[in-house]
Amino acid sequence: MASGVDDESKKLKLYSYWRSSCSCRVRIALNLKGLDYEYIPVNLLIGEQKSPEFLKLNPLGFVPLLVDGDIVIADSYAILMYLEEKYPQHPLLPQDLQRKAVNHQAANLVSSGIQCYQNLPIIGYIKEKLGPEEMLTWLQHHIQKGFAALEKLLGNYAGKYATGDEVFLADLFLAPQIDVAVKIFNIEMKEFPLLSKMNESYKEHPAFENAMPGNQPDAPPSESRN
Repeated sequence: MASGVDDESKKLKLYSYWRSSCSCRVRIALNLKGLDYEYIPVNLLIGEQKSPEFLKLNPLGFVPLLVDGDIVIADSYAILMYLEEKYPQHPLLPQDLQRKAVNHQAANLVSSGIQCYQNLPIIGYIKEKLGPEEMLTWLQHHIQKGFAALEKLLGNYAGKYATGDEVFLADLFLAPQIDVAVKIFNIEMKEFPLLSKMNESYKEHPAFENAMPGNQPDAPPSESRN
């Protein structure tokens, strides 16, 4: 259906970078909830996140960033909770309190215990201080430590997905993290059978597959799956 000017102005806008795992979390959520949005690429490698225009929206200069009318939200976790409250279709959290808590715990483990070490400023600093080989070893250590913890945390809850046979919040954090770990940081997943099994399920789910880095409009031709 054609959209009028007013409809276009009300469309959600997602400022994203194709390879950003944090942005990928939000892309998955938008897909799951069936929400139409405008994709606005921000090239982190050439510093577009430091432009005056972007810093007005997010002074920290990170993606993702969601604009919903007059509402501007930075940080993937905050964006996901906002989407969950405003657009309740396909809930991101289960009703069961224990499984809900496990979803929050797994999501936070990824965001604060693994992904934070992969931010470009952190990688750049470690590479400068230790060199590229030591930088990779350092990153692999933190990823493997986090994955080992996730295997234990989810062992009594996992089914097809992280906390059963339905997709919930934890999966939105796990899928992009596993993708980056394997493709960028050369993590051998045979040590993590539970996560490997879930990753195969993510690859078969359209909402996840369409949100993956290679399917984004700003992905370079060498990475594009389209």
